[in-house]
This record gives sequence, C-alpha cells and structure tokens, in this order.
Amino acid sequence: VLAEMTDGGVDRSVECTGSINAMIAAYECVHDGWGVAVLVGVPNKDDAFETHPVNVLNERTLKDTFFGNYKPRSDLPLVVEKYMNKELELEKFITHEVPFTEINKAFEYMLCGDGLRCVIRMDA
Repeated sequence: VLAEMTDGGVDRSVECTGSINAMIAAYECVHDGWGVAVLVGVPNKDDAFETHPVNVLNERTLKDTFFGNYKPRSDLPLVVEKYMNKELELEKFITHEVPFTEINKAFEYMLCGDGLRCVIRMDA
C-alpha cells in the first residue's frame, strides 16, 4: 500500500514495535535502489524474517539498532549521571520487577513481549 501511495516506495522507514510483520512491511515498503529500512524493535525469538529474494536484489538497505547503538563503556556513565541529576525519568519505563530468585520470569516477560523493562532485585 505504501509503495503504491508513494509511487514506488518511501526513502526511509523505521520499525519500533518488534512485530515481525511490521518489520517485513518496513523493509518491503522502501524504494528499490535507495530505500533504507531501520529495525529497532526486538522480535519474538521464534519469529523469522521472510521476504521475497527479489527485495534483497533490488538494492534496498536493511539496518538495525540494538540498545540505540549505545556504547556501554562511554555512554552508560553519562546516562547514569543524567538519572542521578533527575534529568531522566526511567521509572516510567519499568514494566516489571522480580527478585533474583525469579530471574527466569524476567526472561519469560522479555521473550513473550510482555515486558518493556524488567528490574531484577538483588534482595537477600
């Protein structure tokens, strides 16, 4: 539909949902020859990205990002500093909290797509 609406496809698309169908659509809607699709969402571990081979041969570009391409060694201290200075409100992004003894539950939340961010408490 997007390719028809835009006379051949969009120049850029960004997918943020983690839905495999949205990822495929984001890639397939970019213009042949120069279109770039960026996948941000994290799909279910059992999902498979399937598209017709011609989509790859038509010189579309597929990119991804993981953790926003943060470099933990250099970027994480800056994020911690912003949090400590109350410049970042991270609490609103936490969907679950579990004790360390239930860490596998945190992985279940992540793998089934129920958890955006899960805090693991290291309680004694």
